[in-house]
Amino acid sequence: MTARKPSRKASRKSAAAEANVDAVSVESAPEPARAPAPAPVFVEATETAEAIAPGAAATTTKAAPAKRARRGDAVPPRPRQGGDGASARPAPALDVADRGRLLAGEHHAPHDVLGARLIPGGVLVRALRPFARSVAVLAGGARTELHDDGDGFFSGVLPVPEAPAYRLQVAYDDNTIEVEDPYRFWPSLGELDLHLIGEGRHEELWRALGSEPMEHQGVAGTRFTVWAPNARGVRVSGDFNYWDGTGCPMRSLGSTGVWELFLPGVGEGALYKYDIARPDGSHTMRADPMARHTEVPPATASVVTASHHEWQDADWMAHRGDRPVHEAPFSVYEVHLASWRPGLTYRQLAAQLPAYVKDLGFTHVELMPVAEHPFGGSWGYQVTGFFAPTSRMGSPDDFRFLVDALHRAGIGVIMDWVPAHFPRDDWALAEFDGRPLYEHSDPQRAAHPDWGTLEFDYGRTEVRNFLVANATYWCEEFHIDGLRVDAVASMLYLDYSREDGQWSPNEQGGRENWDAVGFLQEMNATVYRRNPGVVTIAEESTAWDGVTRPTDSGGLGFGLKWNMGWMHDSLLYMTKEPVHRKYHHNEMTFSMVYAYSENYVLPISHDEVVHGKRALVAKMPGDWWQQRADHRAYLGFMWAHPGKQLLFMGQEFAQGAEWSEGHGPDWWLLDPTYEASGDHRGVRTLVGDLNAVYGAVPALWQRDTVPEGFSWVDGGAAEDNVFAFLRYDADGSPLLAVSHFCPVVRHDYRLGVPETGTEGWVEVLNTDAARYGGSDVRNEEPLKAEAVPAHGRPSSISLTLPPLATVWFRPA
Repeated sequence: MTARKPSRKASRKSAAAEANVDAVSVESAPEPARAPAPAPVFVEATETAEAIAPGAAATTTKAAPAKRARRGDAVPPRPRQGGDGASARPAPALDVADRGRLLAGEHHAPHDVLGARLIPGGVLVRALRPFARSVAVLAGGARTELHDDGDGFFSGVLPVPEAPAYRLQVAYDDNTIEVEDPYRFWPSLGELDLHLIGEGRHEELWRALGSEPMEHQGVAGTRFTVWAPNARGVRVSGDFNYWDGTGCPMRSLGSTGVWELFLPGVGEGALYKYDIARPDGSHTMRADPMARHTEVPPATASVVTASHHEWQDADWMAHRGDRPVHEAPFSVYEVHLASWRPGLTYRQLAAQLPAYVKDLGFTHVELMPVAEHPFGGSWGYQVTGFFAPTSRMGSPDDFRFLVDALHRAGIGVIMDWVPAHFPRDDWALAEFDGRPLYEHSDPQRAAHPDWGTLEFDYGRTEVRNFLVANATYWCEEFHIDGLRVDAVASMLYLDYSREDGQWSPNEQGGRENWDAVGFLQEMNATVYRRNPGVVTIAEESTAWDGVTRPTDSGGLGFGLKWNMGWMHDSLLYMTKEPVHRKYHHNEMTFSMVYAYSENYVLPISHDEVVHGKRALVAKMPGDWWQQRADHRAYLGFMWAHPGKQLLFMGQEFAQGAEWSEGHGPDWWLLDPTYEASGDHRGVRTLVGDLNAVYGAVPALWQRDTVPEGFSWVDGGAAEDNVFAFLRYDADGSPLLAVSHFCPVVRHDYRLGVPETGTEGWVEVLNTDAARYGGSDVRNEEPLKAEAVPAHGRPSSISLTLPPLATVWFRPA
């Protein structure tokens, strides 16, 4: 084979690229004294690096944060040159097959043929440096020129009895640089890591795979590791080698399917991808599945990163698990990060969002989208960067800063997490190494019929490990307090959205996806074991039994579940004209039939206010006054109903238009110069008061998941459009909630009440109050209980019901 003759432009490109990696100009470098580098170990060419240093890979090499390399960092000074240097003796010819595989990017063990090794008569040094004019070895104060073997290969035999510490001097047409040789380093990934990866039990997978700035054998650089078991070869391409990975082939670490390469001098901020040789010999350029930072979409490269954030939420983290979530106040404000205040960065959001949420009294925010995704219109539900916060608003540390700010304001952070599927983008996970890898090998099992995406293969141990570790990663690296798991129903059923003939039953002949069940159980058990105080929440719309039952009792192990039935039924009722609501009364009461089958969240989420479904206030019938009154009364009913609450942004001030990710909430409705701003400000004031009373009254949250916390007073007043019930705390202290969904005032309305409250019952909240924009029909004085039997109770009160309103009472 003959050597390629590079153009001057190509030579400059390669020289500049290698200079980015680890370069010191020979012409201009100073010559300070330098301590000798640790001597590498060399063996015959047939031996592997693992055989060289038994135990060298026995433990994980830990990153050294204080010494991590960054692009542009200074590199160790070059050794003193010995004049023009001598030429090395010619080396034995490289095996033709090895040469071909290296050039084709298909070599599984490049460290066996590149780098330095002891052979009879000296030390063989071989380098692959495309576009280089010459390569010399700098060692022991001497410079030894290697022979040009063509195609970018350079080799020679140094007449020394043992291998010295060395660097390479690489000359191009217009520049000469010094670099460390990546092929003199032992594997930077430990045997324990590989063992756990092989078993699918590496709970901190992000510390083993991906790109990790670190110090290895005394040299700063970045370790690159990727799982690609079907690949014929893998190379690292990046801005540090001008996206030509020919000189950076990775080595295969045995049967694990993991490929590894330590690149000295590459540091934080470097862009990279993996050049993968598929089984058929073709090549594909792929983003790192484990990348912790990415370019801003639509760019798709992965970015080397390390965290330098200093957390200030120690008190929050220490106490967030003091009370079980199902026995605690839990009121969630759902936020689409990119459009809450369009154009804000994570750090700018940190200056505004915590104060706004705290002022409204919500206990948590739920953020969407967090993980990186290529198409903004997917709202983050088609993820390509499962370990990377979206870079649209800043860096991973910027996102940490936002979470930290929310915690310091006393607000928990939930994120939407999407383990159900992933998109087919040809630079991401789909057929990652040329064959189905993260997706199921059966096309019927892999293709998601609704979204044009691919479903994960939950039966493959490495894929389950990828997802389980991802769940713990967000909790541990970003202090996330909860994971709302999207589309759980689509994971649980083999026939989800599939017709007959489009799916195959499980081994028992059923439609349950037992692989997905096992994954969800493992994920929940792992998250709860490793992260006290974290809650997992299932978006699951079927009657699957035991979604929130512990895994040791056969359940899926979630902490909470979205109550999609309550959402659907109650909104159906509210869309009816008041005169017709009596025919749909059971839509509002049916939820209590199954209220204690799971631990529920009552969601009015983004899904209910887009795509023609209308905003919450716009769903209500009647004129603008009636719509707002219904909106307020519905929120009062929702906050009193057993279960936790979730409300999507914009609905807290009765935005009339559907939400759009393009412009976010209509904040202008709150501008005092807008003549109807008082209508919207009133609704927002109500939401703040609902949360304030909710947080202060344990009856509204302490016994959400047990029947003892609820009792109907009158659940059958269909003709009156009235729903009256009692909530109780652990001590038996009650709260009476009465919702009246009719636009008339009802005087002297009698309701049975408990014997408690001898001093009377007082209003603690009335959604018809003038300050909320209502007609201000109130029960001003405490309502005395009278010895008049009603609703199965020996005493009762007579009250006034405002039009289209919810009223809460407590014993005086």
